[in-house]
Amino acid sequence: MSQIKALIDKTANRRSFLKNGIAAGAATMGAGLVGGGISAFGEDEERDRDITRGDIAILRFLNALEQIEADLWVQYSELGGTQDNEVSGVNGGNPLYTAALSILDGDMAQYIHDNTDDEISHAAFLKAYLESKGAEAVDLSRFATIPGSTATGSSGKTRLTNLTQLTVDTSFWSQYRSITNPDFDPGAPFVQAVPSLNVGRHTAIPRTDADTDGSSLSNDNTTSITPHLQAIAFTAGFHFAFIEAGGTSLYPTLAQKVSNLEVLRILLSIGPSETMHFQTWQDKAGNALPLTDVDNGPGGTGATVTFTTLANAQGETDPESLKGDTLQANLIMPEPTHFLSKKFPPVAIIRPTSTKHSGAVASLKSFVDDGLFIGQKNPEFLRLMFRLADEADEARRRV
Repeated sequence: MSQIKALIDKTANRRSFLKNGIAAGAATMGAGLVGGGISAFGEDEERDRDITRGDIAILRFLNALEQIEADLWVQYSELGGTQDNEVSGVNGGNPLYTAALSILDGDMAQYIHDNTDDEISHAAFLKAYLESKGAEAVDLSRFATIPGSTATGSSGKTRLTNLTQLTVDTSFWSQYRSITNPDFDPGAPFVQAVPSLNVGRHTAIPRTDADTDGSSLSNDNTTSITPHLQAIAFTAGFHFAFIEAGGTSLYPTLAQKVSNLEVLRILLSIGPSETMHFQTWQDKAGNALPLTDVDNGPGGTGATVTFTTLANAQGETDPESLKGDTLQANLIMPEPTHFLSKKFPPVAIIRPTSTKHSGAVASLKSFVDDGLFIGQKNPEFLRLMFRLADEADEARRRV
């Protein structure tokens, strides 16, 4: 964690350095000419066909982040997704984990499969587009060194991400149900939907078959699947929403920095698909059953998690609450909130969409805090990712 803090501090210092105009052009893009031999800093920059260095920085960061998302979703798909040849790497699945996920919704396996397919397509498209413009895409494959699950259904490959030691921030839940906006209302409170998930380290997949021991398939999986395996599946449900909430905010945040209209079209087209994912997952996570589990079995972390009946949680109030404590499960549409100025009426929006709260560095830091990279022993991985994030955040729209 001290190394991560140093990286974040270094990023902040570098950003200040760049803003003072001392290090213009510090971003590392490879080639100085982008797309059709047009200079990224040339006089023709305003022409629509020209892509700026900032545009490429944004695309490169998104290319890298989508590889990270594809990696984690492939793990979920291997164990709990529909098994077919559309998503590579599937190995028959884990029927018991799939059944536990189905407690949240009977279509969870198909949704997981489709989300995985989407993220793979995002990473592949961004790579191809960058290369078509003469820019270097990002290849994170050398960092896929984290041991993954060995449970039935897993390919056993090493990974970019770790889904077995997560600390899941579930404040996105109250954030969208609140009439306050983190971009507009500094210090506004947003309570955790599942407070215990934001403490300790939790697994969202069966690590070994020990995590599925004692479970069986039946006509009522709520009774035949152990509370431990249900807790793992419910953790996954909230983690799905956490991941996609980040993408929902990141794309519109970075779109504000884009100069080229075609690049803008890419961000405005991919971003809403992340929102569709988020809307699906927050709806399904709300179906988690009340239970408490302590992860003290083989390979356990000792973490305790408690799920409550969110259908019966605090609902909307009159006048509506500013406490950020609305948790009612079926309130999945964004509550109208403050935006731009209090002289305007509240409006239903995606939030946050500021660099501070949902830019590239903020998004990457949320993944670090989530525990996704626990076990990554190569320090170059985070150095590379924070450099890419910093360059993306430093992009400025040029007219």
